[in-house]
Amino acid sequence: MSYKDFIADQNRSCAIVAHRGAWHGAPENSLASIEKAIAVGADIVEIDVRKSADGELFLMHDDTLLRMAGIDRDAETFTMAELQAIALREDNGGEHRATTDQRIPTLKQVFETIRGRIFADLDLKDRDLFSEVAACAREMGVASFVDLKTTVMTREDLDWVRAQDIEGVPFMAMVYFTAGNVSERFSLLSEIKPFMCELRFDHLDTIARNRRLFEEANMAIWFNTLDMAASGEWTDPRALIEPDAIWGRLMDVGISTIQTDEPAALRRYIEARTASRKPAESRVAG
Repeated sequence: MSYKDFIADQNRSCAIVAHRGAWHGAPENSLASIEKAIAVGADIVEIDVRKSADGELFLMHDDTLLRMAGIDRDAETFTMAELQAIALREDNGGEHRATTDQRIPTLKQVFETIRGRIFADLDLKDRDLFSEVAACAREMGVASFVDLKTTVMTREDLDWVRAQDIEGVPFMAMVYFTAGNVSERFSLLSEIKPFMCELRFDHLDTIARNRRLFEEANMAIWFNTLDMAASGEWTDPRALIEPDAIWGRLMDVGISTIQTDEPAALRRYIEARTASRKPAESRVAG
């Protein structure tokens, strides 16, 4: 099944996105974190893509290697051979974390790992790599398993996306919705028809009231419950305490893809939520 077909399936449960891989127990953005994401039942792995000094695409979130390897130097000033000689720190890094046997992977290594096993959300730290990354995905036979994304909130954003050669790779728009801009945002999005929107909102009611617009446009809704300001009150730490009030409420208004640093916990919650609803559904069917 392709990524787009999976997302479009009306019968699926909420899709789980492992942020930088399942990094509890494996370095973020490593092959081990991707394997762990697969093992805990994530549907999608979010990874960060950069370009080395000698032109190789590789995984790393930060500008420098300080947090993940203790080296205070820009990651993109290293050659790929130099990068792969560096040991990554465990989990999400920091000076208190031990080093591991994991090395910084190339994007091609990642594509070999995910093919047919898990989908990937590609967060390019330089969006000018769009066409190059899309070409790599086509060359490696994973174009239908990955997405590319960028902000689409102005006519200039729209024109930029249209100018990129990303044929065969699903596109996701990153959008901020408020009660007053829904019509304007949908007017822009209708011109490029992204298969999904990674969104932020002023109030959850804004999304709830306009759920039908997303459904009619065949645009799935992605939200990040990461522990960051952009998530507002809808964060993983709160979800671990009150999953119904956070993850459950988001799903209730039509959000069908959640990016999290707690993919195993979200998987357990979705399974329990699904199981608790089965008896009522069976009674109605009978």
